[in-house]
Amino acid sequence: MTRHVVPPYLLARLAESGDRFDRAARAARAGLAGWEQLAAHRDDAPPAARPPRTGGLDRTVSDAEGREELPGRTVRTEGDPPTDDVAATEAYDGLGATHALFAEAYGRSSIDGEGLPLEATVHYGDDYDNAFWDGERMVFGDGDGEVFRRFTASLSVIGHELAHGVTQYTTNLAYRGQSGALNESVSDVFGALVEQHAAGQTVDQASWLIGEGLFTDAVQGRALRSMSAPGTAYDDDVLGTDPQPGHLDDLVVTEEDAGGVHINSGIPNRAFHLVAVALGGHAWERAGQVWYDAITAGTLPATADFARFAAATLEAAVARYGADSDEARAVEAGWAGVGLPLAGA
Repeated sequence: MTRHVVPPYLLARLAESGDRFDRAARAARAGLAGWEQLAAHRDDAPPAARPPRTGGLDRTVSDAEGREELPGRTVRTEGDPPTDDVAATEAYDGLGATHALFAEAYGRSSIDGEGLPLEATVHYGDDYDNAFWDGERMVFGDGDGEVFRRFTASLSVIGHELAHGVTQYTTNLAYRGQSGALNESVSDVFGALVEQHAAGQTVDQASWLIGEGLFTDAVQGRALRSMSAPGTAYDDDVLGTDPQPGHLDDLVVTEEDAGGVHINSGIPNRAFHLVAVALGGHAWERAGQVWYDAITAGTLPATADFARFAAATLEAAVARYGADSDEARAVEAGWAGVGLPLAGA
């Protein structure tokens, strides 16, 4: 179950960029071919049972050394001093920051809730323009240098991909259509929260950008996605305009990208942002708690659409904070703000 952070439609635009980004175009074409191979082996079945762990944070970072072979050569394990490899250090620190959010904010022991060791591989492939979760580990490319920088440089990307692991071990949302867009959105939510938690940011201080800083200066764009204003993350002559909608009225109906999983995730992303802003303070504390409760309650079907997920977040808010609470009212208003008024709201 491979989950990439850079969507195929963006790589497709880049693959056709021609002379302006020749190196990046070659990298994008290779990335798309690899994506298709990985997708052909995608398995959405629940993960195999793993033995319980009793230890705390346990990280291993490996180096693929430019090959597309996993896991690569081990370069750092838990407690080892930093090396002079910036990507390995960023990956190690990002695994730790993600573990810290789930442990400190939600009492979760690693992404599986049972102390699963966290593994990452850096320097994957040649000019590889992506990062992904393959069901067992995080994998990072170094980017092509023309359009994308190294993918370990974005903490929100690291958090996003590891959050796919949390979804894998909880709701296991089917990766197509609205449930797939929710899968992507949950990863964006917790990717943003990992970044905010690590920096101690309030909702007003946070950028609400996913993948900020990944683009080089040659690209007219701030990030891969904007949670606060979907559709505004980039607007570039080659890459095109960010296609994400922020309202159900603008839902994109497509067969590409597994039914628009990276596009339509903008709708639940904006709903979360509206809830977080309405509640203020640190987004991981109340808004994030509601979303975490919703995906871990055990009542959300794998094929949930936006309306069912919205209802699950309201159920979670009511269960934890009460029907007349600020949290419940914020959840109702947030979903109404993206065109999903909840029954009885």
